[in-house]
Amino acid sequence: MIADDPTARRRRWHWHWRTLDTAAGGLALDLGLYAVSAIFAAITAVTSTLLPHRAWGAVAAVGYLVAALVAIAQLLLRRRSPASRLVGLPARWAVTGFAWAGTALLPLLWQSIERASGRTDRAQEEVLVVEQAGIRLLEHGTPYLGPDAIAALPPGEQLLGYTPYQPGMAMFGLPRALADTWWTDSRVWFAVGTALALALAVAALRRTPGTTGQAATADTAHRRNAAVLRGVQAATVLPICALTLATGGDDLPVLALCLLALALAAADRPGRAGLAVGLAGALKLFAWPVALVLIVWGLTRRAGIRVAAGAIGLPVAALLPAMLVDRDALTENVLRFPLGHGLVTSPAQSPFPGYLIATALPSGRLIAAALLVAAGVTIAVRLARRPPRTAVATALICGYGLLVAIALMPSTRFGYLLYPLALLTWAPALHRPVDTPTASVPADLSGRTTSA
Repeated sequence: MIADDPTARRRRWHWHWRTLDTAAGGLALDLGLYAVSAIFAAITAVTSTLLPHRAWGAVAAVGYLVAALVAIAQLLLRRRSPASRLVGLPARWAVTGFAWAGTALLPLLWQSIERASGRTDRAQEEVLVVEQAGIRLLEHGTPYLGPDAIAALPPGEQLLGYTPYQPGMAMFGLPRALADTWWTDSRVWFAVGTALALALAVAALRRTPGTTGQAATADTAHRRNAAVLRGVQAATVLPICALTLATGGDDLPVLALCLLALALAAADRPGRAGLAVGLAGALKLFAWPVALVLIVWGLTRRAGIRVAAGAIGLPVAALLPAMLVDRDALTENVLRFPLGHGLVTSPAQSPFPGYLIATALPSGRLIAAALLVAAGVTIAVRLARRPPRTAVATALICGYGLLVAIALMPSTRFGYLLYPLALLTWAPALHRPVDTPTASVPADLSGRTTSA
């Protein structure tokens, strides 16, 4: 029996996904997304042990249910009138916007207003940490407390004394340093940053020229726009993203900036792509692997320096002031705490393989760390041997690489999966539109198209 060719498997997977994604003009998958999300939100509202999550679920379940009912109505209308504007792509964009407003923005504003009225159970700890970081940045020039200051806190408050983010994240906490009201809640500004970055990403993709230098056909443009919509749904209405934005929020602007960087790469704007991923890297370490892969992509286009200038320069520029003010505080918060060597340990304990190995086996943390390093070396070798030559390949490597890293990290959270899920769903939107039948030919991870 002849072994199945990996390229053939990829092509079949691509064909199956495309069939599912385009069924009933995309409305079938829309309905599935909203219906499953409604069930998830309802279960969260009833069973979650985190009060902000329960509050999110109670509101979001209604938003998802309404979106699912609208999708059902669109499917029924499509059977009677396939050419109706109410079932086309603009209508699907409108429903997606409504779903994001009802499942992320409305719960976010509701919780922010209730928190401003005195409710102490309407925000996750990340919100408090970022706002305190903004206050410290304004008053002391650094968002970080030193190890001595953290040790002087009561034991129950030492965890909140840590700011395990890059210095740029404190910018979202600056409004709270200026005024104590609902609109200065850091989640409001996370949402503003996320919406702005996604809007710029969509605009960049819509302006991307075809690879032949000519205008794409109407059918090609429609497929491209449908893929962009699916990518935006993955970054907004997917429950893991909507829940995160409404209750904590710090990961969403980082993710959105990474998606913007990839969109700019697809538009052949390497310098701007470097700036976008550099802004993300100035907020959180999760963007740094994306930056490294984008730099490799830039090298294949003789633009590595232009990408690296922003991708490395902006995070370094953000770190320098904090380093000059208090180097020990920076090291304690950004290095020691995430690596498990702080005064307290991270509460991130989702049951992924890395965590299970670290807790169940002798010397488990060392074993998990070794596996994580081995995975990193494997990806590095892959990048050296077959560097990504397209934005699609770059997104796929970033998505699968982060998925492996999240699975193997000794301390991780289920919510971190929003990064690989969104990156992998974003990849089809990054294809350069062409006028020839090769538009439907899938590319492998190096960016080379496979023959039929």
